[in-house]
Amino acid sequence: MTLIDKLKDELKIRNFSPRTIKSYLYVTERFLKFAENKGLNEGSVREYVLKKLENQNPSTVSHNITVIKFFFKILLKQNIEIPHPKRNKPIPEVLTTEEIKRMIDLTFNFKHKLIIKLLYGCGLRVSEIINLKKSDFNFNEGLIHIHLAKGRKDRFVKMPESIKEELGNYGKTTNGEVFFNSARGGKLTTATIRKIVKNSARKARIEKDVHPHTFRHSFATHLLEQGTDLRIIQKLLGHSDIKTTQIYLSVSQQSIKNIKSPLDSLKP
Repeated sequence: MTLIDKLKDELKIRNFSPRTIKSYLYVTERFLKFAENKGLNEGSVREYVLKKLENQNPSTVSHNITVIKFFFKILLKQNIEIPHPKRNKPIPEVLTTEEIKRMIDLTFNFKHKLIIKLLYGCGLRVSEIINLKKSDFNFNEGLIHIHLAKGRKDRFVKMPESIKEELGNYGKTTNGEVFFNSARGGKLTTATIRKIVKNSARKARIEKDVHPHTFRHSFATHLLEQGTDLRIIQKLLGHSDIKTTQIYLSVSQQSIKNIKSPLDSLKP
């Protein structure tokens, strides 16, 4: 059994998600290939990390370090001391309500329009949209059950009242248990949803770099600007740590807009 096979078993035993397992295996395979003639030691890891920092952002490199440390600790029984690089903290791109309305209005495919409405209206991740089942919709309670989301956690989100009827009618028109199925049957792909969003942004003539997660950022920011408590937003987004949600405090510009500059108080 190879080291990669052993790692895969260890990840499965810990009940890591298929997506996380795939990521861990990919990162480890790349590192092992790099370290072929260098040896599996702290020196080769440091060299690998420095090389990665030349052309990858610190967040990606930090993830690599986490994976490699896990590999050394669990499979090689070694604790390596590699510091995580300080991460860049760019403010997430957020759409205005006018831009979102324009995208929805100019998306004429009913299924595509409904996907965009759910991405924004519930702040869902792409993976959560893909995995939605008809049985996840509780129309009596007005809730959507999100199963085993990031971190393998379940949560409920509120179904937007404005699209309840649309969701109910759409669910009756498709076969199978998957809510948004592909033309070939089965689930949609992440790439398909990205394409739907990009096409809608292009039609709406939005110059920002719009991707599915932009709607999640916009959902959280707009809720905050409406006065929704940060803890509630954390729960809706499924964040384990409130610090992750706090980024939207810096994204929201409402409090800044409401400030009166001292210059404006000067008499002419």
